Amino acid sequence: MSQQPAIKPLDWAFLILLSLLWGGSFFLSKLALAELPPLTVVLVRVSLAALVLFAWLRASGREIPRSWSVWRAFFGMGLINNVIPFSLLFWGQTQIASGLASILNATTPVFAILVTKVLAPETEVTANRLLGILFGIAGVAVLVGLDALSDKGFSVLPMFACLGAALSYGFAGFFGQRFRQMGIAPATGAFGQLTASAAMMIPLAAVIDQPWTLAAPGPITVAALIGLALFSTALGYAIYFRCLSTIGQLNTSLVTLMIPASAILLGSLVLGERLSPNHYAGLVLIGLGLLAIDGRAWRLLRGEGRGRRA
Repeated sequence: MSQQPAIKPLDWAFLILLSLLWGGSFFLSKLALAELPPLTVVLVRVSLAALVLFAWLRASGREIPRSWSVWRAFFGMGLINNVIPFSLLFWGQTQIASGLASILNATTPVFAILVTKVLAPETEVTANRLLGILFGIAGVAVLVGLDALSDKGFSVLPMFACLGAALSYGFAGFFGQRFRQMGIAPATGAFGQLTASAAMMIPLAAVIDQPWTLAAPGPITVAALIGLALFSTALGYAIYFRCLSTIGQLNTSLVTLMIPASAILLGSLVLGERLSPNHYAGLVLIGLGLLAIDGRAWRLLRGEGRGRRA
């Protein structure tokens, strides 16, 4: 029976860094959306990130893939990892509270397990992983608080849209693991996916937003877009594909449990926002969930591994 790779301390460090980069994207997106429509923000974000990664690949002497089979994989990943989930989440967040949307997005590890069990039934899913995911989702719900359950928080279609985004991420993680087997390095995979996403977003933004008719954005918006492109997208997706290649889809999907916590902690540290009791309780639950998934603390409590040499 196939097992998921163990998460080593360095892997946890990359997951935490990724959650910080993607958690910070909420703040940066909010700044950019003050002057620009959403699809235009997405287009600029993925396009700038693709250009940055292209420059990095060329500067480091790496070749840009030219095989159609490779680019077909890039367009597939761009569709199910960017275009579809971004569009569904954005529309969902216009109809329901953003807190509820974040809770629904945190179900990504559940969908990752379902997709894996259907497409690769030999993969083992342990009880501590399932328990940890449940703790994590509960922690996200407590972290976000009752404000997520607003008067408009139970619209069925927007909720299904957010769940559809989580399902799309589950498929993306499963298929993204193939990049390592195809010999595609993480930075190259990130570049290809973002380039394909930009190509697909151009007609959508052109038809819906008509960005050439918009006023020029101010310096704060420009800075937010650059931050989104450089850190949350270019660097973020390079780390994402690195995690997929080393710890697999199920482990990488755990980052969605950590993103709300990272966003709130960044708000506290950078913006001086005060943490309330539900924030602390949610962080504890998420931490317990991640400890359960990691498994080492549980094995230590049971006395396993005593007397073994490191």
